[in-house]
Amino acid sequence: MNKLWLNCHAATMAGGHYSIIEDAALVTRAERIEWIGPRAELPAGDYAETIDLGGAWLTPGLIDCHTHLVFGGDRSGEFEQRLEGVSYAEIAKAGGGIASTVRATRTASEDELFASAQQRLRSLLHDGVTTVEIKSGYGLDLASERKMLRVIRRLGESLPVTVQATCLAAHALPPEYAERSDAYIDLVCSEILPTLAAEGLVDAVDAFCEHLAFSPAQVERVFQRAGELGLPVKLHAEQLSSLHGSSLAARYGALSADHLEFMDEADAQAMAAAGSVAVLLPGAFYFLRETQLPPMQVLREHGVAMAIASDLNPGTSPALSVRLMMNMACTLFRMTPEEALAGVTLHAAKALGLADSHGSLEVGKVADFVAWDIARPAELAYWLGGELHKRVIRHGEEQIDV
Repeated sequence: MNKLWLNCHAATMAGGHYSIIEDAALVTRAERIEWIGPRAELPAGDYAETIDLGGAWLTPGLIDCHTHLVFGGDRSGEFEQRLEGVSYAEIAKAGGGIASTVRATRTASEDELFASAQQRLRSLLHDGVTTVEIKSGYGLDLASERKMLRVIRRLGESLPVTVQATCLAAHALPPEYAERSDAYIDLVCSEILPTLAAEGLVDAVDAFCEHLAFSPAQVERVFQRAGELGLPVKLHAEQLSSLHGSSLAARYGALSADHLEFMDEADAQAMAAAGSVAVLLPGAFYFLRETQLPPMQVLREHGVAMAIASDLNPGTSPALSVRLMMNMACTLFRMTPEEALAGVTLHAAKALGLADSHGSLEVGKVADFVAWDIARPAELAYWLGGELHKRVIRHGEEQIDV
């Protein structure tokens, strides 16, 4: 059945720009876009349904391409401790930090993880998100990583959102492998990745390349194993120091390298040559009160696509709003509202390997879009908090209650 959507303007984001169509019309057939353009150029035809959008602005559905939203417990107590002067090292020594999330995640049942993650995901959907990536990485053993990834698959089956599942088993060193990081990477490569991939639970593989996590050599072993399994890779890189993880990621044709505060120009050149996306995470930058900005101008000069994501996680970015991340990207990283919108649509789709089907309003792509009651697209990055009035359309069907 085809539908005609009228009385709207469109920021199609084709080519990574607003690409505005005033007085637009959009035709969908089933879950795809069949036609889009100025209403004056609409081809004659019979439509099963005509929908008046009341002068709204259409954008592609928002895409959150980097989240850790499945986890047990929370770390609000640690947040309070840090503000009272307790150092992260002291918190970690007392059993806090990521180790506390690992314990809580391992202890929680699958249903408990699903219930808490569903609440967080609904917050993103209320922001206009129609596609989300969710990582494992708080299990750090086969059974717990499987449990997380099963929850991630359930979320995509139970809510109106496209979910990409990423295995981040190489996120941190589990306590039972203290001082034995190479042995843990052996486990990741020989057992965790191949088993979970064979069970159909993994769409991509990620790792954390940092002094407090895993070395470039260890990450390379994970990437090689992912390649043998036919899985694309991505990487947490250059968040706290320069290990040239983003260049390593580029050598393996990574979908993205994420964080990137300490990347240099050679890293940017490598990513540009590989077509890897720079995923910027202003929520973590803000929450940790960092001062080292990503090299924005270098990324622009070398034409590296820049995505924005929430990095929703319990320790460093408890962010429940992609639109707030757009504002932070503008205010903290000096992105323009147009760059920010591209960062949560077309470039975010590319960071998930979905650029051919998602991220812009173009013929043949999936009909995921949002009709916003706003005066101009820049408002999406302008308002701090709150829920903008909108209509969310996913796969050509309006979502009434998420």
